[in-house]
Parts: sequence; C-alpha cells; structure tokens
Amino acid sequence: QVQLVESGGDLVEAGGSLRLSCAASGSSRRINTMANTLGWYRQAPGKQRELVATMSSAGHKYYADSVKGRLTISRDKAKNTVYLQMDSLTPEHTAVYYCYAKWICSRIFDYWGQGTQVTVSS
Repeated sequence: QVQLVESGGDLVEAGGSLRLSCAASGSSRRINTMANTLGWYRQAPGKQRELVATMSSAGHKYYADSVKGRLTISRDKAKNTVYLQMDSLTPEHTAVYYCYAKWICSRIFDYWGQGTQVTVSS
C-alpha cells in the first residue's frame, strides 16, 4: 500500500504564504520507483474537488488557470515528495488541499492523501 501524508496547511492572513508538502510512504514496491504524476487538488466548502497543479516525472508542470502565478508546484524525485508553494493568498484559496500520486505500471495505481486545511482570512 501507499500512503500520502500532507502537511503545511494553516490559517493565514490574506497576502501571506504557505508551503504544502506531501510525502509518499508505504510497503508497496512502487515507493521505490518514481511516481509518474504527483499533484494537488482542492475542495472548497460547497464545491467539488478540483485540480490545482500536477507535475510529471519528466518535470512537466500543469496549473489550473485559476491558480497560475500564485502557486508553484515542485517535487523531490528521489523521495516521491511534492510541494506546493502558495503566495499572495486570498480568501478564495481557502479549501482542503489533497495530495495525489499516480504510478503507471501494468495499470494505473492512484492514491490520495487525507487532505490539509488551508484557511485564508481577509
């Protein structure tokens, strides 16, 4: 099995910054191989979960249009760890942020973290 553990969520004032981290661990042999995709989704109150950003093993990054310019995704390939640097936060960033990981082997194996709460006060 693979577990994704997020950290870094917090209450912050508008204009502030946060850095979310997500580390993959577990007994699966997949842990010893680089995840094909690591990324972040978020779910704001009363809304559906939506994609925030992803990063492939080749280093390609994708950002949702709504977050371009304020959020930066990065990953530590050796550790299957992904980060989300969040700057110039506004109350619209308030949500539970979920880590996502995908391995493609004989089939797709994807996993979700438990989520970390980000609250931005005005």
